Amino acid sequence: MAIWLVRAGSHGEYEQKFLQESRVYVTWDDLDLDLASLKERSDLVAAMMERYPEQKPKAIMNWVSQVWPFAHVMQVGDWVVLPLKTQPVIYIGELVGNYQFAAEGPNPYFHWRSVKWIGEGIPRARFSQDLLYSFGAFLTICRIQRNDAEARLKAMAANGWKAESTSTLVQPGKVMTDATDTAGTESVETNLEVLGNDQITRLIEARFKGHALTRLVDAILKAQGYSTYVSPEGADGGADILAGSGPMGFGEQRICVEVKSGSELIDRPTVDKLLGAMTKFNANQGLFVSWGGFKSNVQKELASSFYRLRLWGPQELLEQLFTHYDALSDEIKAELPLKRIWTVAHSEID
Repeated sequence: MAIWLVRAGSHGEYEQKFLQESRVYVTWDDLDLDLASLKERSDLVAAMMERYPEQKPKAIMNWVSQVWPFAHVMQVGDWVVLPLKTQPVIYIGELVGNYQFAAEGPNPYFHWRSVKWIGEGIPRARFSQDLLYSFGAFLTICRIQRNDAEARLKAMAANGWKAESTSTLVQPGKVMTDATDTAGTESVETNLEVLGNDQITRLIEARFKGHALTRLVDAILKAQGYSTYVSPEGADGGADILAGSGPMGFGEQRICVEVKSGSELIDRPTVDKLLGAMTKFNANQGLFVSWGGFKSNVQKELASSFYRLRLWGPQELLEQLFTHYDALSDEIKAELPLKRIWTVAHSEID
C-alpha cells in the first residue's frame, strides 16, 4: 500500500466535487487525452509540450512526474491524503477504482479514480508536525514516503483517527521538508506559509483553550475599533460577545458574536441559533466563529443571510489576526508572539 497526497485546486476550488462524488481528479486544464493509452512517460512529455507550449521544459517534467502515476502507478487499495484549503481538516480516502478517462470532461475533469473516504474532516492538529510537513508539499499529486507515514496513518485509523500524541510546538527556526516524487528521489519544497499557519494554530490551541478563544476574538474586534461586552464563562444566552461601533458602542452597527473553540464542524441548526440570538439582543448583524470550521453546506445555505451574518473558521480568524495584529493589546501579543517575514513566492521560482 502507498500513501498519495492529492490536492483539490490551489485555492480548494475543487474540494466539494472531490468529497461529494467520492472521487479524486487530475485537474490540469485541457489535458483531454487518455493517460492509460500512453505506454511511456516520454509520450506524456510530448503530449504536454504540445498542449502547453508556453511552459518551460522543467515545468513540463514536473507536471509529468505528478500526472503519470495517477494512471500508471497508483493502485486500488492505496490511500490518498486530501488536505482541505477551506477548512483546517484532512480527508483520508482509500482508492477503490482504477483510472478512468472521460473524453467529454467537462474540463478539467477528464481523469478520475473512485475513493472511499475512511477518514472524514480530521482536524490538522491531530497529525504530528512531521506528517504535516509532508502534507504541505507544493505538488498537486505526489507520494508520501518518509517518516513512516504509512504505518502511522494505519495506526491512527485503527485508533479512530485520534491524535498520535500530545501536540507539541515546533521550535522556531526548525524547517523540515518532505514528500518525494514517484521515483522517490527528488525532494519537494514545502509550503512555508502553510507550515507557519500550522505552528500558529498549535500555539493558539495551547494558549487560548475553551473560553479563552473568546478573549482572542474580543481582542481582534477591539483592534478593529469596536466597543465590546464579553459574557462570563458558562451559559451565555446565545452570545459570547456583543460588539458595537461608534463612541461607547452606541453606533448603528450592533454585532452578536458566538465563539466555538471545539474541533467539531458546526452545522446549519447551530448557526441558526445565532440568528435567533440576534433578535434577543437587538443586534442587526451576527458573527459566528468556529475554530473547528463549518460543514460544507453551511456557507452555501446561508447566502440569504449574507448582509446579516459572517462566518469565521480558523482560516478567517488567522487572516483577521494577521491584519490587525499590530493593534492588539500588549497582553495578547505577549501570549501570541508573532513575527512577519518575507520569502520568495514559490510560483515565481523557475
